[in-house]
Amino acid sequence: MTVLRTQLGHRAPAGRCPMTVLRTQLAGLARRPARLLLTGLALIVAATVVFGTVLAQRIMTQTILDTFSGTSAAADIVVGDGTGTSAAALDVVRRTPGVESATARNEAFYDVPAVAGTWLQVIGDPGSGPLSAVTLAEGAYPSAPGQIAVTPRTAERMGLVVGGTLRIRAGSEAPHRTLTVTGIVRPASGEGFAGSAYTTSELVDAMLVADGAASLSSRIEAHLAPGADPAAVAGELRRTLPRVPDQGGGQTVTAGGQQSSTMVTPDVVLGAELRDREARAAADSMGELFYLVGLFVAIAAAAAALVATATFRIVFAQRMRQLALMRAIGAGRGALTRALAAEGALTGLVAGVTGVLIAYLLGLAAGPAARVFLDARLASPGLPVVPALLVVLGTTLIALVAVLSPAATASRVSPLEALRSASVTGAQSALGRGRWAFGLVLTVLAVLLLGLAVAGLPEADVPDSGSPELSMTATVASGTVAFFSLIVLGPTILRPVLWLAGLPLRAFGPAGRLAVGGVGGAPKRAASVSVVVALAVTLTAAALIAVSTTRITMEQELALSAPADLQIAAPEGEPIPVGALRAAPELTGVLPFRVAEVASGASTFTVADLSLASLPTGDDIRVSAGSLADAGPGRAIASDWSAGLLEAGQGRQVTLSRNGRTVTVTVVATVGGLPMESMLLLDPADLTALGTPAEPTVVLADAAGDRSAAVRAAQAIVAGGGVTVLADARDDLAEQLLLITVVALGLVGMTVAVAVVGVGTTTALSVVERLREAGLLRAVGMSRGRLRATLLLEASLYGVVGALLGLALAVPFAWLLLAAAGLDAPLALPWGQLALVVLVLGLLTAVSGVLPARRASRVSPTAALAMD
Repeated sequence: MTVLRTQLGHRAPAGRCPMTVLRTQLAGLARRPARLLLTGLALIVAATVVFGTVLAQRIMTQTILDTFSGTSAAADIVVGDGTGTSAAALDVVRRTPGVESATARNEAFYDVPAVAGTWLQVIGDPGSGPLSAVTLAEGAYPSAPGQIAVTPRTAERMGLVVGGTLRIRAGSEAPHRTLTVTGIVRPASGEGFAGSAYTTSELVDAMLVADGAASLSSRIEAHLAPGADPAAVAGELRRTLPRVPDQGGGQTVTAGGQQSSTMVTPDVVLGAELRDREARAAADSMGELFYLVGLFVAIAAAAAALVATATFRIVFAQRMRQLALMRAIGAGRGALTRALAAEGALTGLVAGVTGVLIAYLLGLAAGPAARVFLDARLASPGLPVVPALLVVLGTTLIALVAVLSPAATASRVSPLEALRSASVTGAQSALGRGRWAFGLVLTVLAVLLLGLAVAGLPEADVPDSGSPELSMTATVASGTVAFFSLIVLGPTILRPVLWLAGLPLRAFGPAGRLAVGGVGGAPKRAASVSVVVALAVTLTAAALIAVSTTRITMEQELALSAPADLQIAAPEGEPIPVGALRAAPELTGVLPFRVAEVASGASTFTVADLSLASLPTGDDIRVSAGSLADAGPGRAIASDWSAGLLEAGQGRQVTLSRNGRTVTVTVVATVGGLPMESMLLLDPADLTALGTPAEPTVVLADAAGDRSAAVRAAQAIVAGGGVTVLADARDDLAEQLLLITVVALGLVGMTVAVAVVGVGTTTALSVVERLREAGLLRAVGMSRGRLRATLLLEASLYGVVGALLGLALAVPFAWLLLAAAGLDAPLALPWGQLALVVLVLGLLTAVSGVLPARRASRVSPTAALAMD
């Protein structure tokens, strides 16, 4: 008995003392820290993912607020956010004790006659100091009337340089005014459209007064001196601010019968309160994204729990001999279960703290990395102490829950049975009746939820039909229940999938057959790990399918709204110089067409004779009804919007009139939208029959090289015409798609990381468990290289089996989610990318087994056969 106690590494008699059993288990952990690391690795990844997502949400919300909020971070008090202010109010704010600086936020809009259809927005900003929203990049900031600073995009599109001038007017009948460009500025919130200029709020106010417009500012922002009390300053402003006209439209009637606006006191709000309100609004606008983030976090945590459960089961299986010896010297089942549970909780605690620290360091590094590599500004994550504690607590609880079932199983094994080789444990594959019944119930529930999701889908071309929210929720619930069903019935489902995945591996000879046998020999363990891989593949494949479908949808929308880089319109009443545009080396793909105003009944609208077959994006056009091939004389193509407005759906006739001439056309097809905001595309013969001049009035063209050079060339050739950069819309949508792709793949990358860690941990522990088996194989003549190949193939099988299961679930659930989201587009399956997912998962899981395989191959046959 003393020898047994000595083997357990403890001098004192174990007996039935729970504390002695616990100390023995903890001493075992201290002697084998690598086992603790392997056991908690999946939990570390999960804790990093969860806390990293918390930090990402904080960074994202604050960055959105800093980027898109109208309130400067330095604004301690905001006046008139909901009521408007005046120049007199700005003077009062600046004279108030405690106010260090203040600025009004106002703006004015002007027409740019030299570039038809172009507007210039002049925005008030101090240009420097804590309240400035721009950074001077070149030249000087405006300081005198008639001076402006423009954004780089505005300078490029309008051909402006520092020191140059720009002629503007407040309206078509207003006199021209000349502005001087004194500098180039970069706004903190992005450049916006190509027509943004900045000057001081006082100069904007003077411009408005000169134009006869009201000098009412949208708000005043005030930055307080150090030590000033915001509440006290706000109270003083509420008492001293002059009243302003009610922007809500309230009016009173005087004794003389004249109407006058109701006067109100400008509202005064603390900057912190307003920013908090805007943060909540920004978070609400991204509610769906944060919902998906939370969903992925929950999935990643569930995956980590599955991996942890499988890991604890393997660890306890390896230690059956030790547990049996403890039972033999008197350790009770309850004491042993509690000791193993405490071991699991300690593992979770250490993993949680480690994961939180890793995530926090990554969060702190995100800002500098974004500035260096992406030239973007990210907000600081701060120090969310409560979420950090909750993540550590949650990781500990997950580990505790994960360890309970393996601990209870290990403690029930009799001493005599546990003295057998550990390699025979875990090989049982039969499912009990209770597990079968539970699995079937989950399967039926998943099918019912799937039916509910299908029933809630909106009908095509029927507005406000179906229940998208119910459908999306039911789809997510069905997928979740389906995975639980897969977990419960996994050992049974694994057999046919393993047979299919193992067919090509058998071509590798004994190594392939042994790998298939190694996975199939422990089906419960293999099912646990493969389900986690399947979860990762399902999310990855669904994200790729969603991105591919979204990309095609965007291309279809842009095929007609932005079919070329530039849209060039002639001045009113003048033909466009097509020859000169075609001869310009900066332009290519020049496609001329005509645009005219026609009437149908009481409606007047725009029509064009653009040939869709001539568009380079013609193959991407999504036809809602009919066929584009049917277009011709007397046959027109309508936009979906105009088809509803004019009751001109497919097969309907529309009578058009212009200058006393009439033409009746039949709508043969409808599409999502048409260029130049046209409602109908006519055959050139029909447009000519309406008395339209033969000369083209609009041209579509692509940039042969630099886009800004192409814009300037077009503006020089078509003096007084309008040059619209359609490619900007394409670039904006491409950036949105890139953001969607990065966010989607970044989120699913969490689960992929957990899956790969799970495979690596399982492989490492199973190699330790089967060192005796490896020694036997070496003893009968298997080379080290063949043994390594066998273990690598076995590890890759986890990835292949999980990938096949994941792909089977990804396609239908991706289709349901896209349909529930109202994405009216055919499901696009990127087969090449999906095949790459399977290949990459197989390689990653194979790589995760490299180190364990090397360890197993280096053990000598004699030493391995001598192991217990």
